[in-house]
Amino acid sequence: MARLNLFIRICLAILLVLGIIFLGSKVNFIFTPILSLFSIIIIPLMLAGFFYYLLRPLINWLERKKLNRTLAILLVYLVILVLLTGFIAGIWPSLRTQLVNLVNNAPSLFAALNDELVKLADSPWFSSLFPAESNPFAKITEYLNKGFSLLINYVTGLFSFVSDFAIILFTFPIMLYYMLKEGGKFGRRIVSLFPSRYRQEGNTIVAEIDDALSNFIVGRVIVNLALGVLMYVGFLIIGLPYALLLTVIAVIMNFIPFIGAILSSVPIFIIGLIESPSTAVWSIIVVLAAQQIQDNLIAPYIFGKKLDIHPLTTIILVLLGGDLWGIIGILLIIPVYLILKIIVSKFYDTYLKSKQPKEEPSLEANPAEENKEDGPE
Repeated sequence: MARLNLFIRICLAILLVLGIIFLGSKVNFIFTPILSLFSIIIIPLMLAGFFYYLLRPLINWLERKKLNRTLAILLVYLVILVLLTGFIAGIWPSLRTQLVNLVNNAPSLFAALNDELVKLADSPWFSSLFPAESNPFAKITEYLNKGFSLLINYVTGLFSFVSDFAIILFTFPIMLYYMLKEGGKFGRRIVSLFPSRYRQEGNTIVAEIDDALSNFIVGRVIVNLALGVLMYVGFLIIGLPYALLLTVIAVIMNFIPFIGAILSSVPIFIIGLIESPSTAVWSIIVVLAAQQIQDNLIAPYIFGKKLDIHPLTTIILVLLGGDLWGIIGILLIIPVYLILKIIVSKFYDTYLKSKQPKEEPSLEANPAEENKEDGPE
């Protein structure tokens, strides 16, 4: 009977939630301004949260060195401004030149790629694998042309997006400043809304979420930077064209677990194949070697067992996030999963503890009393 009552309560709760969603869809004009505001602030908020977890250890360290927190934040901002100026003056011109050359040379690059594919199709090794009438490279070239056109349009749209929303991106340092200054109070304010008997569990949940997000973001940045260094050095050794640009693309794409590494390998292989088949093979060897060093040496040391997510779960989450919310969903789905996992597991543990029978007081006589009764009269 108790299980039946629990099942009925769960069904009623689900029906109530579905009813609220249905009624909300009928008055969606009320939520449209809220969604518009959220879509505007989501990008600067993501950037602020990302850099908050990156810079918070440094700010806390400076504060422990008896430096005022506000001055520590401003000092870090000044250092970032100097580094950004150095990047614009030293690295960005080379990166921009490689990007412009890649776009301008796209037709000749695809012509060279087609020549390499034709040579490969005419080779005896390839002829022994495929019948003479079938040529899979024709379709591959067509798909690559379409894919490159989509990529160019996407990059162009991305640059126009950044220029159109420069004011929004300008707001993220202001958000970041107040997050670094007041970030420690945010969790306590949330917990203060809980009933007093649940505040201890609330503090535990907030601390675990904060620790999980910090480990994920800081660890991911360190791992990706190490991967970028390994790949760039390898690309320079084998003489791969556009080495810096391809490395930057690989580092950015590697923020998408598993799938990002595969996607970033495609342009690397194509550029290597255009140069020569041997360069293509060596470029893939460099990528695989860097990935193996990252996955087996660097990542376990950085993450340890703190981010226990099965690879299949990660792939499903990335595909789901991309299908629902595009690139924003891909970037946010893993942190959201970590948060929900902590909350659900903590609530489940609390529920189990509440259902455990209380221990009955022992009916056995106190040994001290027994000794007293058995003593001399």
